[in-house]
Amino acid sequence: MSANEPPPSQSSSAPEAPSFDLAAFSDVGTKRSHNEDSCGHLIESAHSAVLAVADGVGGYEGGEIASSMAVEITLQAWRDSPAAWGAGKRLFRAVQRANIEIHNRALAVPELRGMCTTLTAVAVERGVVSAAHIGDCRLYLLRAGKMVQLTKDHTVVGERVRMGLLSEEEARNHPQRSALQRSLGRELIASLDRITIPLIRDDRLVLCSDGLHGVLRDHEIAKIVSEGDAASGCRQLIDVANQRETRDNLTAAVLRMITETGQTATANGWRNRLGRLFGRGA
Repeated sequence: MSANEPPPSQSSSAPEAPSFDLAAFSDVGTKRSHNEDSCGHLIESAHSAVLAVADGVGGYEGGEIASSMAVEITLQAWRDSPAAWGAGKRLFRAVQRANIEIHNRALAVPELRGMCTTLTAVAVERGVVSAAHIGDCRLYLLRAGKMVQLTKDHTVVGERVRMGLLSEEEARNHPQRSALQRSLGRELIASLDRITIPLIRDDRLVLCSDGLHGVLRDHEIAKIVSEGDAASGCRQLIDVANQRETRDNLTAAVLRMITETGQTATANGWRNRLGRLFGRGA
């Protein structure tokens, strides 16, 4: 470079720091020979990410294929969708695409007839979480030391608990606790629950399969993930559940909000919702 030549231009803007920290782990557990759970995540930008957890049904091969298809297709369909749709619509359409492909595969391959899966998927975009849920994986929100289950268990036992016919304690040990009322791939159009809630700094989202929440109580999950980063929380959830010799596969995903994103949890329309969830004003 000559002395008179201007220096090459440099970008004045540094990459944005991520507004969240996330991790997802799956483990075969202590009693199974294969893993029918799946999990995955996609970080789209410093302020946008997708997390998904699935638990397959349909035997050795069918369960594994159904859960992995649910996660992989959901993430790919999210990538393929236009950002202008918004997170809620993108996620809903992505999960419906996964449902159709699982349903069609089960019809086309005799060995996979009847395969299906649960799925809980969340998209976090600029401080707002949108979720699509079917089955009995769970989504929890931990805020200021209080854990709230945001999803419903789509099981026979879960319905009885909501109707007041069974207590939570009775449900934990009920022989039909895993009997699903809804699942992905069973019907051509899936009946999904949709959830949208704003997040604030230090909130933690926990997604997990029933193999994990079946052996760890809500307050134990909250205590484990309340401190440290997302990866250490996930790893400890799996380790503690394995120490109790769970009979099922184990999957956990954690997302921790690090910074404020300009969204506020007290905006009109959200204050009452969050107040009901946490039993106080938001």
